[in-house]
Amino acid sequence: MLDYASLEALAAVVREGSFERAAHKLHVTPSAISQRIKLLEERVGQVLVLRGQPCTGTEAGRRLCLHVEQVALLENDLRRKNPELVPDGQIALPSLKLAVNADSLSTWFMDAMAAFMLDGTELLDISVDDQDHTAQRIRQGEVMAAVTATASVIAGCNTWPLGRMRYVAVASADFIARHLPEGATPQALARAPMMCYGRKDSLQDQWLHSLGVDGRRNNARHFLPSNQGYTRACELGMGWGMHPDALIETQLANGTLVELLPGNDLYIPMYWAHTRNAQASLQRLTDCVIHAAAAWLEPMDA
Repeated sequence: MLDYASLEALAAVVREGSFERAAHKLHVTPSAISQRIKLLEERVGQVLVLRGQPCTGTEAGRRLCLHVEQVALLENDLRRKNPELVPDGQIALPSLKLAVNADSLSTWFMDAMAAFMLDGTELLDISVDDQDHTAQRIRQGEVMAAVTATASVIAGCNTWPLGRMRYVAVASADFIARHLPEGATPQALARAPMMCYGRKDSLQDQWLHSLGVDGRRNNARHFLPSNQGYTRACELGMGWGMHPDALIETQLANGTLVELLPGNDLYIPMYWAHTRNAQASLQRLTDCVIHAAAAWLEPMDA
């Protein structure tokens, strides 16, 4: 049987990034944390923590951390249903590690979080990543659930279709006049400066590809990992970019952003995936996610 005091130490080091901060959180000395992890590594026969700045978990270490989080969820569920068995204060509130793309977090996922917190005590620990890469966070044992654009089966996970997020290509009128004087053709857009949320952001390239143009050779790219900043940069004429229509309704209405090729929208399917062995513990969160997505996203078969 695993030693849960050692597992708690491991989870604290990976979560906090150092032995010192983990020791402070658990109210023990750093040497006690080090000893617990050493004993755990000897028991399982492999390295679980990569020492560095910050400390990180190996693949095995991350999976053990995920196990600790699932146990905490089960204990919290037991406390909710049978409080006499687990008195308040005897266990810490569980923290759910999730991976969500920035556009979902800025729109519909906030409603899901709000609904979930109305009737629960769980804490949320959310990582922001591109929707094409959040599934990898689950595969690597970094998170328990994720909003993803991956429809393929993720080993050990259940996946639920949520709907499609509609993206439109827009720019400012000044940008169009300056960089697209002959018109916003796909070929001209493939050469014009574009806005990218980050290095993983491929929405602009996907949209150009859907129009029969390869824009991947275009090195005129601004990288700005902020939804508000990204939109403002497009309003100021720095580049053109893909936006969820729900985030730029005001800008389209007042003309600070102009749709480049009306009727040529990009639809990104969204899915909710979570580890299968945590399905019971995550059912309430899953219900909140599906309900919120239905109010914002278009149906998959639209």
